[in-house]
Amino acid sequence: MLANGENELPTHGERELPTHGEIVQENEPNGGICGFVGTPVYWFRMLAMEMHWSFVFGVVVVYGISQGLGGALYRVGMEYYMKDVQKVQPSEAQVYSGIIYIPWIVKPIWGILTDVVPIFGYHRSPYFIFAGALGVLSSLFLSLYKKLHLFYALLCLTAASAGVAIADVTIDACVAQNSGRHPLLAADMQSLCALSSSIGALMGFSFSGILVHLIGPVGVLGLLAIPAVLVLSVGIVLKEPYTPDFSYGQVSQKFFDAAKAVWTTLRCPGVWRPCLYMFLSLALSLNIYQGMFYWLTDSEEGPSFSKETIGFIYSIGSYGSLLGAILYQYGLKDHPFRDLCFWTQLLFGLSGMLDLILVLRLNSRFGIPDYLFVVIDSSVSQMIGRLKWMPLLVLSSKLCPPGIEGTLFALLMSIDNAGLLSSSWGGGFLLHILNVTRTEFDKLWLAILIRNILRVSPLCLLFLIPRSDPNSTVLPTEILSTEEVAEPLEPKNIELAPLVDNVDGR
Repeated sequence: MLANGENELPTHGERELPTHGEIVQENEPNGGICGFVGTPVYWFRMLAMEMHWSFVFGVVVVYGISQGLGGALYRVGMEYYMKDVQKVQPSEAQVYSGIIYIPWIVKPIWGILTDVVPIFGYHRSPYFIFAGALGVLSSLFLSLYKKLHLFYALLCLTAASAGVAIADVTIDACVAQNSGRHPLLAADMQSLCALSSSIGALMGFSFSGILVHLIGPVGVLGLLAIPAVLVLSVGIVLKEPYTPDFSYGQVSQKFFDAAKAVWTTLRCPGVWRPCLYMFLSLALSLNIYQGMFYWLTDSEEGPSFSKETIGFIYSIGSYGSLLGAILYQYGLKDHPFRDLCFWTQLLFGLSGMLDLILVLRLNSRFGIPDYLFVVIDSSVSQMIGRLKWMPLLVLSSKLCPPGIEGTLFALLMSIDNAGLLSSSWGGGFLLHILNVTRTEFDKLWLAILIRNILRVSPLCLLFLIPRSDPNSTVLPTEILSTEEVAEPLEPKNIELAPLVDNVDGR
């Protein structure tokens, strides 16, 4: 259905295309090498025929190229830009990264806008075009002015971040719509999102360090205009229905109804208690990564890793994150929430001790090279970070009552993003008071120790998490039977959280 319940998009089913199972059977490739290569091709073809090729193109562009490949280039380029171009202190870089992340905290606003406020009769395409144009302009402006003042640089980076966030929300809404129209393909759509993001990130990290070395961090940030152009092209080619004669007077009422239903749900102890735990578990896990990055690339006190090495380490870490998702899917997804949160939070704190061993150079005493130890550290940390995040993501989805799933889910993700912002700013403050600078790392070990202690402190708050498992109902019956919540808003799914979340720094 459309956001206003009118003019459903005509699908290829009207031309009596074969069903999902019939397409797979008809085009199933033979075994051997041809089958190995041909299976993904036929899978893409099946998705394109069922849901239109422009949707598949949009998912690959937003998740694979913009967030996956572009996100990898952005991370490495951004860190070297703050260190080598703007020459800020680690504590300052930590705070600035939090500022750039603010557009992701207000994602519910973008989600509601794209669903209830069409532009020129279209709900999705104009937002893709706006997001792409915002990314192109900010990236080009940042790259063309080599000695840009820090304030204007932050403005450009925040605008680029907003463009990625708006595109993310819009493609999530498209996935939500298609999941409702093609429920049998919902899992395939999630697989498409996950594969696109993972492959894009692996590719981006693999040559991010090389690009920073060849064209510098400013040039790498300028290259992000290419993914933004592709996002803009999604808005041009995306097939969606036209909504004529939309009454913009309905917008305020829709916002009011959404806010009222969400407030009714959040007042329930069975909802706000897990939300409080999720926020505190993220906020207390202080992010001091900028201090670690400056030390890793320092030529005197640190191992002095090159740009190429840093990019390769990140790419290996992406494998660890993917392994964590696989372990959860096939071995841990049916375990109770509280048990999983206990063990993953405990392991998350213990994994931080690897950083302490590295900074104190204890690994050298056992004959383990810095490079090998950092690769192990990155892989283990990313894997445990993913395992820690997955049950919280599933619990968030279980806290959303019928009718306002999308709105409340987006709000919960924004609460988590606020926790990450607090973690980033808190880590920056810790680095500042311990006087960890561009050249002074004497107390970096103490910052790591304090961070690790705070990482396990949420174990005292586990009583806020329900004992139930993902296969049981978490919401109390009074919420499920509330008429205000059961009354669905238009549309039912206002915005889904990213199907593939980045767990860096969590």
